[in-house]
Amino acid sequence: MRKLIVLLSVVYSLCALAQESLYEQMKGSLDESSLPLVNVIVDIAAVNRTEYVAGEIEIADYRCRTEPDTATVRYHCKYRIRGGSATRYDKKSFAVKLTDETGADMDVSLFGIREENSWILDAMAMDRIRMRNRVCFDVWNAMSRTPYETRYDDRNGTEGVFVEVFINGDYHGLYCLTDKIDRRLLGLHKAEVNDAGEVAVRGVLYKGIAWNGFTDIWLRSYSEAPTDSTVWNGWELQYPGDHASQATWQPLMDLIDFCSAATPDETFRKEYRDYFHEDNLADYAVFTMALNVGDNAYKNTFLSVADLSQGHRYLLTPWDMDMSLGGHWDGGHDETLASITRYNHIAPFNRLAVQDIDGFCALMSSRWIANYTTLFSREAVARRLDEYGTLFTASGAWQREYEKWNGNPVPLEEDIFDELQYVKDWYGENYAGLCSQFGTPDPQGIAETAADRPADSGMFTLDGRRVISTAAGKGMYIVNGKKVVKN
Repeated sequence: MRKLIVLLSVVYSLCALAQESLYEQMKGSLDESSLPLVNVIVDIAAVNRTEYVAGEIEIADYRCRTEPDTATVRYHCKYRIRGGSATRYDKKSFAVKLTDETGADMDVSLFGIREENSWILDAMAMDRIRMRNRVCFDVWNAMSRTPYETRYDDRNGTEGVFVEVFINGDYHGLYCLTDKIDRRLLGLHKAEVNDAGEVAVRGVLYKGIAWNGFTDIWLRSYSEAPTDSTVWNGWELQYPGDHASQATWQPLMDLIDFCSAATPDETFRKEYRDYFHEDNLADYAVFTMALNVGDNAYKNTFLSVADLSQGHRYLLTPWDMDMSLGGHWDGGHDETLASITRYNHIAPFNRLAVQDIDGFCALMSSRWIANYTTLFSREAVARRLDEYGTLFTASGAWQREYEKWNGNPVPLEEDIFDELQYVKDWYGENYAGLCSQFGTPDPQGIAETAADRPADSGMFTLDGRRVISTAAGKGMYIVNGKKVVKN
């Protein structure tokens, strides 16, 4: 009889375990190597791109970063699918708005990032290493700050935490939970509406959202278009988005008019500092060259002014940097190397850099020199990649991601460090090229020779020094292990 009772107890336990969701099982075994777990509780079939759907979110974090001494927190929230072309993939990103029981917005400092109600669960579906955007923002945040004080340490980029997402208890993959580029982060002043309903625009935030095939996205011209919409000439009005009008689009029109060919060079030289923060422009250019962020020539770029009543100097903030570090927007490899002339056709660089106004080229060089042996060094970038790669593997998240999403929509390496080695190799090439273009010595020098690398990994001089093929002069070189003559 006792054996029967024990047997029935075991069977009951096994049945209970079988009914328990994977989320509950993993939550029960959290330890110091675990990534936080996020359970999306919602009618997932009802979630769409245009309207928020009510649900709940539960976060299990071994480090208790959201509420002290509390590993698991649960909130009411609303979900919608976010993104453009990526929405067609099975692994989707979500916009999340935290609410109270009545449905009103509720601010919570998730993982201690900042008090906010609006969050992003970024799927990173087209990124083979699932970390490019986060690595880029980490570097950007270390390099650039807003030129004025904000509540958030003058931060000019997002912060985020890698998590494993479940949908109603079922495993859904590796995500990055981040805050947003918005009015509060950038310290933009609120619009003022009088009793007559008239809007006094103060802070503005525009986001480049499309390559139009015209020059308007490059701040050189624009076409006539309605101004009662939140979308205008490839730009989206992020703030004040509830007041799309001639008044809210006029500041951007004024900026483009100033940057257009209609403004004489002499006028531009005298007044460009009224429209731009010079250091921010130089930082943006050098940063996007260093990591070869390739889809951000105003598309995937925010333009903002904190308070138009105090002037109209615009701040640049990057966004959506999956096309970086040797990766292409379509999920493939992009072995293109950066050129310091990459923005010469884009305003205001088409005058500042091309004409070298007020020593702008020297300013860009100084920003490279200030960071190229530290923040941009091969070792520093490799360390960031390895730290996240180790985080993914030690937690088991990468193996689960590989089993769930390999080949859908892009191929993944079972060992993420195989893919990271490609990124490091590419970055070494890009870094060496920028050292050459900025006229700075490559700290690696001639230590890296043909003998140190695979035979098919690049171009070398006969004495073993790596060179960038596009910058190589006439002479004999070793390419793919063979001698070639370049005329």
